[in-house]
Amino acid sequence: MAFNGKQNKADKELQHQLQESGAIPEHIAIIMDGNGRWAKSKGKARVWGHRKGVRSVRDIVETCGQLGVKYLTLYAFSTENWKRPKDEVSMLMRLLVSSLRQEINSLHDNNVRLAVIGELSKLPKEAQNELLDSIDRTSKNTGLTLTLALSYSGRWDITRAMKRVAMDVRSGKISPEDVSEDTIAQYLSTSEMPDPDLLIRTSGELRISNFLLWQLAYTEIFISDCFWPEFRREKLYDAIRAFQNRERRFGMVSEQLNGTNTRSRKKDDLVNALSSY
Repeated sequence: MAFNGKQNKADKELQHQLQESGAIPEHIAIIMDGNGRWAKSKGKARVWGHRKGVRSVRDIVETCGQLGVKYLTLYAFSTENWKRPKDEVSMLMRLLVSSLRQEINSLHDNNVRLAVIGELSKLPKEAQNELLDSIDRTSKNTGLTLTLALSYSGRWDITRAMKRVAMDVRSGKISPEDVSEDTIAQYLSTSEMPDPDLLIRTSGELRISNFLLWQLAYTEIFISDCFWPEFRREKLYDAIRAFQNRERRFGMVSEQLNGTNTRSRKKDDLVNALSSY
């Protein structure tokens, strides 16, 4: 995640072309899949693949900051990942701590704000403390918001939101008639960020693996065949180009858009447009 500041002229030109050719996604979410399988394909232990995957995180965070992406959410550890061998889980927690300690200065110096979603209480205390310290240190930064989904699942997120809604209904803070899609969204762990415009999944798998189930309703999906340790900025550019070539209608038809380039339209704008029909 360290910003090396050595971006070459050709890469700057590529980024400029992307910015000129269409809208850059405001929020990109990534399922970082394939570390273990990539390592096994190289005759190495799965642990080696996870360590190499950190390099891809570093490059993608840096690239998103350069492109002007506002939010980047990385699926780092799912609720289901707790079922993996204990040695691998322990290594992943240690890798999380060491990566934060190594990278937090660079993140802070480059105006990146760190956030976390998921059941943080299930993480080891050392990991919890390192995360909370990093979040506090970068809390006033105004650039890219980097969100790590740790011990996270979409079903957990929705279930937790429903419990909180029910408690507020019971206490009289809100009435059942007031509960709407917008209400539910405010109770989700992602309430402070827009829904993802683009979801990227590496390793070629065609599923969303319990990630941001509510938030991905209208998200464009890009599947990359490469494993996560091989996913670098060139692959990200491919995903953004694909995003820019799609027409985002949110249930409408092209004629309703009156020639507007929907790739740069946001969901709330389209909801307002629908109200006139």
